Amino acid sequence: MITDSIACLTAAQAQRYGIKIVPLYIRAGDKTYRDGIDITPTQAYELFLKNPDVFSTSAAVPADFLEAYRQASRLADEIICITLSSRLSTTFNSAALAGEYIRREQPNLQLTVLDSGTATAAEGMIVLAAARVAQAGLTLSPVIDQALEMKNNVKALVLLETIKHVYRSGRVPKIAAQAGSILNIRPLFNLKEKVNLCGVVRSFARGLDRIVHKIKSDVGNSPIEAAVMHAYAPEMAGELKEMIERELVCQEIWMTEFSPLIGYACGAGTVGVAYHANR
Repeated sequence: MITDSIACLTAAQAQRYGIKIVPLYIRAGDKTYRDGIDITPTQAYELFLKNPDVFSTSAAVPADFLEAYRQASRLADEIICITLSSRLSTTFNSAALAGEYIRREQPNLQLTVLDSGTATAAEGMIVLAAARVAQAGLTLSPVIDQALEMKNNVKALVLLETIKHVYRSGRVPKIAAQAGSILNIRPLFNLKEKVNLCGVVRSFARGLDRIVHKIKSDVGNSPIEAAVMHAYAPEMAGELKEMIERELVCQEIWMTEFSPLIGYACGAGTVGVAYHANR
């Protein structure tokens, strides 16, 4: 099982299910770091806040996926690689290109590269769903089926503390981001194939309420699995987690940090939740 570092999986989750995480890249000044390997999210956010003008990010490259495939092929002859949405990054293309190479190199290897259609812990939940089936000893086909089922069900909501940084994603003009910052607007996005604006609030507290309300409207009384995420904002994430636990039936809920690549595009202070109903 292979994924990328945008999936927001914890080290414990990756170890438990034998998931290989291919890192994206962070650059701060003249130094380049592999996300989650050479630098932790907290360390990266501190570098970003210290000097955002020399901070940048980039996608994983085919060579990284090729090495991951080679390592995985020593353990199994069936591999699935799940990446963040191809509409958000070139990482899927890198994984697919590396897949073409490994198939020529190892013709008997069964490799599936799957576009998760999302990002953050929503992507991570797709990976975990597939990994649990794989760990049960089933073949590649039911693993893929489980991943696709979760892909259809999982959702993610992301609340920005400020809109002023979101122009870095290329999806909001800089002038609009600056204007939104002056007006103290806090946007709420969902992730489904791409980033979609689904609400605007004037205060962070209202934003947290809106997230919980949207989840309750979506799942009703069904129990959920949820992952609460944050970009250098553990207190706010803890508050959101408590609200979700109080207002909804949680079969499982965990906290994780956004990859710094998400924080770079959205800004420190961002929080979010990925979830799916267990009906």
